[in-house]
Amino acid sequence: MELSVEFFPPKTNEGEEKLLLVRERLTAELNPAFYSVTFGAGGSTQAGTLKVVSEIHAAGQAVAPHLSCVGSSKENVKVMLAQYRALGIRRIVALRGDLPSGMGQYGEFHHANELVEFIRAETGDWFHIDVAAYPEMHPQARSPATDVTFFAQKMKAGANSAVTQYFFNSDAYFRFVDEALALGVTQPIIAGIMPITNSSQLIRFSDACGAEMPRWVRLRLLSYGDDVASIRAFGEEVITDLCDQLLVAGAPGLHFYALNQANAILAIAKNLDLTEKQ
Repeated sequence: MELSVEFFPPKTNEGEEKLLLVRERLTAELNPAFYSVTFGAGGSTQAGTLKVVSEIHAAGQAVAPHLSCVGSSKENVKVMLAQYRALGIRRIVALRGDLPSGMGQYGEFHHANELVEFIRAETGDWFHIDVAAYPEMHPQARSPATDVTFFAQKMKAGANSAVTQYFFNSDAYFRFVDEALALGVTQPIIAGIMPITNSSQLIRFSDACGAEMPRWVRLRLLSYGDDVASIRAFGEEVITDLCDQLLVAGAPGLHFYALNQANAILAIAKNLDLTEKQ
């Protein structure tokens, strides 16, 4: 069972200092198999992604930069692949990505399977390639059936494993895994986990990205109002239970969306007896 953590590139010196401390804590107490670093809408954090990836790699930890189809030319992707390969990076997260406001087209790559095929053609087996999965259906998909079919195409294009969008219902994850298996997908599908540390922001984000929050969870969170301690305690309980269900039933890994914070992840990991230090 593999644990991994996602960061985003900080925009300020203060944010960089905070992320370093967060990473040091997570490495010492959780020792993730790898860290991933997001790319930003339309590649807007490309320089920041490379900087964070370089720092993590230099510290001796495995790291996987995100690469996005949006706004990326084949030449630009070639350059980034060469940069990461020269650093010794061995893992990539290949995504279609989201169109930022004002950008009307995707560029030379329209779908993630095209990006995966390109990475394989350019670099052979150098990179372990992760792609995205959507247990509750991608918000722009026509139907659950077409969504899982497109997912299978990405896996067959050369992906080694997948990381899911976060979810709150383990049944959705296991049904998606079964449907993918029926289409010939045998690679690991790692469960994406979002710790609950606030209410209104997470509810808005979940609604926007298509991650269904159970009504009882939503109402309980709203009932706490501005009581941050109660929100976090309840969130820790809910997500610990979700992770326990996933691990007991055989999920191959958990990928925590850290939002550049450590406390909630470490609390959940300790509840599950997954930390290096108790």
